[in-house]
Formats: sequence, structure tokens, C-alpha cells
Amino acid sequence: MFSEKDKQQIKRKGLTLRKVEQQIELFENGIPFANLVAEATINDGILSLSEDDMQEFMSYFESKKDSVSILKFVPASGAATRMFKFLYSFLEEYDLEKGSINSYINRYKNNDLSLFFIGLEKFPFYHIVQEKLNKTYPNFDSLSINEQRLNFVKMMLDTGKLDYGNSPKGLMPFHKYKKQVVSTAFEEHLYESALYSSNNESTKLHFTISEKHNHKFDEEFSRIEQKVEEITGSKFDISFSYQKESTDTIAVTPKNKPFREDDGSLHFRPSGHGALIENLNDLNADIIFIKNIDNVVTYKYKNEVVKYKKVLAGILLKIQEQVFKYLEVLEDGIVSEEQLIEIGEFLVNSMNVKISSEFEKYSRIYQIEYLTEKLNRPIRVCGMVKNEGEPGGGPFWIKDESGNISLQIVESAQINKKSKVQKLILKNATHFNPVDLVCGIKNYKGDKFDLKKFIDAKAAFITMKTKTGKDLKALELPGLWNGSMANWNTVFVEVPLITFNPVKTVNDLLKAPHQIKSNV
Repeated sequence: MFSEKDKQQIKRKGLTLRKVEQQIELFENGIPFANLVAEATINDGILSLSEDDMQEFMSYFESKKDSVSILKFVPASGAATRMFKFLYSFLEEYDLEKGSINSYINRYKNNDLSLFFIGLEKFPFYHIVQEKLNKTYPNFDSLSINEQRLNFVKMMLDTGKLDYGNSPKGLMPFHKYKKQVVSTAFEEHLYESALYSSNNESTKLHFTISEKHNHKFDEEFSRIEQKVEEITGSKFDISFSYQKESTDTIAVTPKNKPFREDDGSLHFRPSGHGALIENLNDLNADIIFIKNIDNVVTYKYKNEVVKYKKVLAGILLKIQEQVFKYLEVLEDGIVSEEQLIEIGEFLVNSMNVKISSEFEKYSRIYQIEYLTEKLNRPIRVCGMVKNEGEPGGGPFWIKDESGNISLQIVESAQINKKSKVQKLILKNATHFNPVDLVCGIKNYKGDKFDLKKFIDAKAAFITMKTKTGKDLKALELPGLWNGSMANWNTVFVEVPLITFNPVKTVNDLLKAPHQIKSNV
């Protein structure tokens, strides 16, 4: 299937021939759907906390945070293009000579565009665009309202102008404070992280970014560093990494043959956010917070958001402390039956681990091995918000091919919608995943786990794409918080909707958590 030239190309990417052949086998055999057993709900996979519980976990985190290393991991490689999808359509379709923008909105029932223009002055970039327009068009105020609005959108998006659509999402103006001071999502992450970082160390953040934007993030940090450090009273240790080329996956034709470029070379594609498990695996910290770049709030809401970060971290530290104690007992090898029962009950009640019904029949030595294997894994504590119809993954109990049942975050693309049973479980889901994780990646001896050993390779995705007019099949690796963490120990905790404020479309910036004053 592969020529010597192909093998050299594979090697240059940091891939092995066997790995590429395994990817093609996945295309040929297909990827099984996740087998949902039930939706995770309050008291059946999702922990619901009282105010007293939350205070206890927050206090526990505060008491321990100066004795552990803390890092925030932020996937931030995406461009802002999709934020402006309806505006790009408007530029493509609207003809100034054929009528007003209002008639265009009414004809296409374009509510997004209507809301955009109603809230125009409330956007954090409004004055930036307006200043550029006034310099470019000295007679701007005398133009018709339709010309003004069309030129406003062009100034925002045209190449050679502000070109916001090709900007990294993390460097887009997200919030506007007094005196027209604008902050980006990148800057807001610094402010938030300082509120739960260790007092003994600088506030550490790691962003995964596109290599072509590296200098832009460096420039932004240089611009804001002094201001942010003065406001927070914290020093910052910022690091960046890129999605590794060795995580790219081969594309195939609809008949599962390698898809080739016009010059005959193999076509590889980035494999989605699951590739970032490699970046996460390269980091070293006792506690790692994970949150997407666009999920930030203005200062007014930060304390509320941070409260739940501390709660999740407190739960992680408390569970981890107990896990480590039990692993030391098991390592000693002299374990009473009462201790084995206690450890088993802890796994079931505190960590949602299903114990084999055959456990009591195992020999004492194998019982110790079994419990050790269940306990000695990376741990993640994940916030879950009530389902409000947002797109994205959710918490479910699933059964693997060996019959083991576990808690997982499952994307809708992994679910067989043709199965009435599976579709009903999906429909009944009460919560969804806002990507709000706190992770423990070290074992009870203080050594880092090799996170690549805990991936479920079969939880990948196959999608149909086109390139130069030809159909191809692309392979996305198991998502970072989906299959890439499938064999971690998992605790789901209900958190309020205020902790989830993503900016998927530019109009999301008009919502209250992104506005200093009341929103539209």
C-alpha cells in the first residue's frame, strides 16, 4: 500500500508505519458507537452539593493549595472564524443596490444579524472598528445607515483590515471595561487563574495554540503583563505548545485507500482536540485545571466562577488523599477483609467505580491486585451543568466491549441515533459537559502517569470531508475529555450555569456575563 517515498513522509511526521496502518484499519472496520447504559443523573453518577459541602471543599482546597503545584491548561488553537459565520454570509449575499439591510434580514429571517446590529455599540470592539472607519472614510457619518453597517462588517472581517475572523479566538476583544479598556479571553484567563493559584509560586498557565500565532500571544502577554500583575498581585509563568504533527491522522478515499495530494503524496489532517492528550502528558503539576479559551466572564462574575473551581479542586484533593492512603495499604500486602470491603465501598460510593460481581470469589492476592488497578489511575473531577439544550457532550454510564460499566463524557456523534433505546437515553440526559475539569495526573508515589496508557483508541470519530472537490474520510482521535480520558477515575459534580459562558458566536458577547452593564 505504501511506497518507499510514503514511508519517508510518514517518518518525517513522527509517525510509524504501524500507526498509520492501524488508522486505516479503523476506517475499514468502522468505529463502534458508544453503548449507553443510562444517563448520569443526580445521585446516580453526578454529585449534588449543599452549601455546607461546598464550603468544606473550598476550605480544604485553601488549606492545601500552597503545598501543591497548580497549573491551568487552556486549549486555544482555534481561530475566531466560526464566531462570524452569519456575518460572512451577509457579506457574500447582501447587495447594497438591491435594498436595505432590514429588507435582507426580513427576507432571510436572519435574527442573528438583526441582534448584531441592535447590540452593535455594546460589542467590546465597537470603538476600535469605529475609529478605523472614521480614519478610512472621513465622510463616514454622512453615509447611509446601510453603507455604514456594511462598511462596519467589512472593516471587522476583510483581509488587510482588522481581519477578526483569522485572529486567534483567544486574542479577540471579549470584554470592555471603563475608559474603553478592552480585554481578550487570554487576559481574562490570567485574572481568573490568579484567584486560585498557589501563594508560594507564580500563577502558571499553559495554552495550546497554533504555531503561526505564537508571536501574537507573546506580544499580547508583553502588552498586558505589567497591568495584570499589578491588579492581581501575582507573577505569571505562561507557556505554550502546539498540536504535534505526529498526532495527525491519514485521510482515506471513500473506499478506504490512502487519499493523495495532486503530487502523489499522502494527505494527513489534524486529529482534533484529542491530540492534546500528548501536550497534557508533557506537563508536570499536582493539580491541572482544564477550561476552554472562550469560557470566561467579566470581573463581576469571577468570584462566583472561582468558587466552583475551588470546590472541584477540593473534591479532587480529598479523594486523592484517600486513594493514596488505600494504595499504600494495598502495597503493604497485609490487608484484612474489613479493609478490602472498605476500599471496595469507597470505590463504589465515592468514585463511581463498578466492582465485578465475581470479586468475592477472587483469591486475596488477586483482590489486592484488582483494587490496586482500579485505584491507581489519573483522577478527574468534572463540573456538569443542567441541560439547557446546548450542543456538546454529556455524562453517561456506558458499557465497553468487555462488559465493564463506567462514567464517561460522550459526544452526540458517538451515539447511534438509529437505536430507539440509545436515542431515548440521549434525550433523557439531564446534564451536559461545559469542559470544566480538575485533574490529578500523579500516582501515590508522586510520579506522573503516562496518560497515553489510559486512552480508549476505539472512541475515535470518522467524518466526511472534501478536498479540492474530492470526498475523503477523516479520522479524529478520541476527544481530550472523551476517549482520551476513558480509563481515568471520574467524578461528576453539578455546577451552576454561570460557570459556562462560551462564545460560540459573536452575539454571545452580548450576554450578561460578557457585559459590564446590562445586556440587550
